[in-house]
Amino acid sequence: MGSISLGNLFRVFGRIGLVSFGGPAAQIALMHKELVDDRRWLEEKDFLSALSFCMLLPGPEAMQLATYAGWKLRGTLGGLIAGLLFVLPGAAVILTLALLYAYWGSVPAAQAVFVGVKATVIVIVMQALLKLSKKSLTTASAWGIAGLSFLGVYALNIPFPAIIVTAGIWGFLSATTDNTETVARPSKARTIQTVLIWGGLWAAPVAVIWLLDQALLLQIALFFSQLAVVTFGGAYAVLAYMTQQVVSDYNWLTTPEMIDALGLAETTPGPLILVTQFVGVLTGVKASGLWFGVLAGFVTLWVTFIPCFLWIFSGAPYLVWLSSNPRLSAALTSISAAVVGVILNLSIWFGLHVFFADVTQTKLGWLTLATPVPGSFQPVALGLALITAVLLFRFRFSILTTLGVMGLAGWLSALP
Repeated sequence: MGSISLGNLFRVFGRIGLVSFGGPAAQIALMHKELVDDRRWLEEKDFLSALSFCMLLPGPEAMQLATYAGWKLRGTLGGLIAGLLFVLPGAAVILTLALLYAYWGSVPAAQAVFVGVKATVIVIVMQALLKLSKKSLTTASAWGIAGLSFLGVYALNIPFPAIIVTAGIWGFLSATTDNTETVARPSKARTIQTVLIWGGLWAAPVAVIWLLDQALLLQIALFFSQLAVVTFGGAYAVLAYMTQQVVSDYNWLTTPEMIDALGLAETTPGPLILVTQFVGVLTGVKASGLWFGVLAGFVTLWVTFIPCFLWIFSGAPYLVWLSSNPRLSAALTSISAAVVGVILNLSIWFGLHVFFADVTQTKLGWLTLATPVPGSFQPVALGLALITAVLLFRFRFSILTTLGVMGLAGWLSALP
């Protein structure tokens, strides 16, 4: 550490933060090019080990990889610079978009644009599902875990965190190889100190909100704090769980608003999990206007991303030890397979709500199935989704370009 100047670190990660469109895969590829290929700040094996470690953690793996890289190069200050620059440009854009949406999202022209955006979101989620399936479903066991995960979320309404924890435990216990390599653990005292500092920063605003007796802000802080602990597999995997809570349990947003939130988050740089900030802002604006929305967005942002620094700064020194443990690797493999099932459920859920105006719940014994009302079929949305698939899969358009084209197509489709 120390050979890279803070100025160079700031410039490189600032550029990464401003152009990190396209989701985790594109963001990780961009960091690999900047840090491994172009500047050789990190060795290939170090980059891949760090990526595997970040995938073990809850939260956005690309943002945590950036934080780890900064930590590796310049310690805690470097990690803060890299992590914040990866998040803040997108957060500023999301705040602006959320406020604009809160006040003008119901305008007919805007709604027409969002028809195209929603159709695009479905195909983007399917694209993520296909990519993850190729990497994760390489054994019969993985296929079985993915199938059971889908059944649990789609038909049995088992909470997402329970599925992830169960899959991880199964993978850990069923691993056939024991760790035979002895690797020294880092200092426990230093780890405890780091956990106390960042845990305190995480909890401080929550405690202040509780003391001020702000019920809605406290709900938001506690919910997104919980989400920060269970977001294995990235934003796509957690969206179904988050939507269930936000729409059905808390009644903060409607289903169409949640789909719009994801579509707008796709247009910004930075981690897709910034969709949580959009939800916080919109919830606050609905409750008490603009400034309360800004405050709710800040609280959401804080409890979503402060835990990322906690995981990295307390866990990064353990990377070598973790990498030598095959049981943890097996747990990650099982979690990745379960995430495939969760994302498949998300794809179906999105499709039903975009292609049909009305969706009901049908009980079949132990099962509860989402069922579309045939008469509410929306052919324009299906047509736009098919065009999106051609643009993304055949012509390899970027996500940002596709969203722009399909937003325009949605607007044109609504013209008399």
